[in-house]
Amino acid sequence: MSQGEKPARKTGVAHFFAAASYSIAGLKRLLRESAFRQELLLVLGLLVLFIAFGASLAALAGLLALGLLLFAVEALNTAIEVLVDHLSPDWSTFAKDAKDLGSLAVACVIGGLLLYAGIVLVL
Repeated sequence: MSQGEKPARKTGVAHFFAAASYSIAGLKRLLRESAFRQELLLVLGLLVLFIAFGASLAALAGLLALGLLLFAVEALNTAIEVLVDHLSPDWSTFAKDAKDLGSLAVACVIGGLLLYAGIVLVL
């Protein structure tokens, strides 16, 4: 299939499996990002701390939910960076703004995750 040719649309169960394969491909792409690997280590480290401190199942579930949110926002931030790099290979204000805003979104989720972890571990 050439670069511009659109693949046939899948329906039913085939669509489910296609979507799953796209998600796996996205995860493989995200694993190439050092920021994502660091965030993964942060969540795993907090998970170990939560378990060591005897956190409740509800607290663990909250941590995992915030971790998944962080991974989702990082995936969107990476997608923004990929698109911006394609559209603007040279430096531009719009590219800087888009990347800065994506970075802010990730930083906000990390802040919320650390705030949550601090509350659970201290109280």
